Amino acid sequence: MAKKKSISQTDIIRFYMDYVLMHDHKTKSVYAFAKDNNFDESKFYEFFSSFEALEQSIFKVFFDNTYNALEKSEDYQNFDPQNKLLSFYFTFFENLTANRSYVVHAFKGNKDDMKSLRVLSQLKRSFNNYIERLGINLIDVQQDQLQKIQTRGLKESAWFQLLVTMKFWLDDTSTSFEKTDIFIEKSVRASFDLIDITLLKSIIDFGKFLFKEKMQMN
Repeated sequence: MAKKKSISQTDIIRFYMDYVLMHDHKTKSVYAFAKDNNFDESKFYEFFSSFEALEQSIFKVFFDNTYNALEKSEDYQNFDPQNKLLSFYFTFFENLTANRSYVVHAFKGNKDDMKSLRVLSQLKRSFNNYIERLGINLIDVQQDQLQKIQTRGLKESAWFQLLVTMKFWLDDTSTSFEKTDIFIEKSVRASFDLIDITLLKSIIDFGKFLFKEKMQMN
């Protein structure tokens, strides 16, 4: 049988996910994987340096599919940052649910320690960039170093929240993962309440007032 001449990155990812789910383990070599799927081994290396790189790319594809779908929505373009993030979550978890069997397999034995998983490294990079571009209002601290620390803290907390939500979804046994939808809405809204710019400014202004009054009394 002639080998496939035209093969895409998406094809290779699909072949790999199918293999893992059918055999419940990773394929042993790129050579065997290519032969089983009737394409030249060199085609694999046009897209990936290893199976580990391929596995990392799968979760980035879930992100890319989510982001591309949202960018096509006129409603999404008019949302504020909170509702944009909510839309991202709901769409992202729809993508995960469509591929739940593979995601469950990818986290097998590591569900309680997801922060250390290399398979999520590309997803984390893309998600952090997304959070940074989202336009979430932070305190204007007037110092570059403090601004960088504040932005880094925002990205790390947002990433942790996404991991917690993924863990919740993996454990969710409700119909159509309805509890995950509730979890998403409550957790995202709560996180924005915690960084509410007006509330934080009020606290800072109050702190300045107390400090000024204390200095005058002394």
